Amino acid sequence: MVATRHTASSGPPLTRVLTGLDVSHGPVLEIGAGTGRVTEVIASALPDAEILAAEPSATMRAMLTSRIARDPDLRRRVTVVDGAAQDLALPERLSAVVVFGVAGHLTVPERVALWKRLADRLPDGAPIVVELMGVSSPRVIPPVMSLRETIGRQTYEWWIGGEPTEGDGMRFTTTWKVLRDGRTVREVSDTYDWHTFDVARLAREAGMTSRRITEAGGRPIPEIGVLVK
Repeated sequence: MVATRHTASSGPPLTRVLTGLDVSHGPVLEIGAGTGRVTEVIASALPDAEILAAEPSATMRAMLTSRIARDPDLRRRVTVVDGAAQDLALPERLSAVVVFGVAGHLTVPERVALWKRLADRLPDGAPIVVELMGVSSPRVIPPVMSLRETIGRQTYEWWIGGEPTEGDGMRFTTTWKVLRDGRTVREVSDTYDWHTFDVARLAREAGMTSRRITEAGGRPIPEIGVLVK
């Protein structure tokens, strides 16, 4: 459910950035492909591109592979690989890179190393498209219900909140609540750490130019940063 909503908001601006891109230099790399919804957006925007979809989670990678296997076009063009951003084996040449939901999991030195490895493989003018996540510096985010959907007789709520830790860090807490007849029948929480940033900071780390995409079709959308070699 979260991934569906995420793709609905982030898909159009990603399509806008990628459409018409020259993909003759090498594959398009997606770092942190998850279950493959953004992979589908990339494939639709770039119908002639070979895509390398990297995902370190075995569970998500299984769902990603299943999604790819169901579509004859994706089966032909998408290669699914295991690997995290820090140690991902890269081909010698790339046409573009998409990094959604990943950059804040990396420390500054890890990001700097990644940008250099990518830049060495990209042609001049090629983009690295990064999801900015809307948090450019640490701050308190009170828990808020970000999604609510009813399936069958149960209602599912997704809550998220965060608080500063050290330096540029934040710790986010996400909670799924399952309700039936107004009563909570199950609740599952998780936490993760995130290093905050904005696109200007990423551009300095990478030694690249940058721009922000903040709307698509006249509608505000989650911020996306585009680094250009």
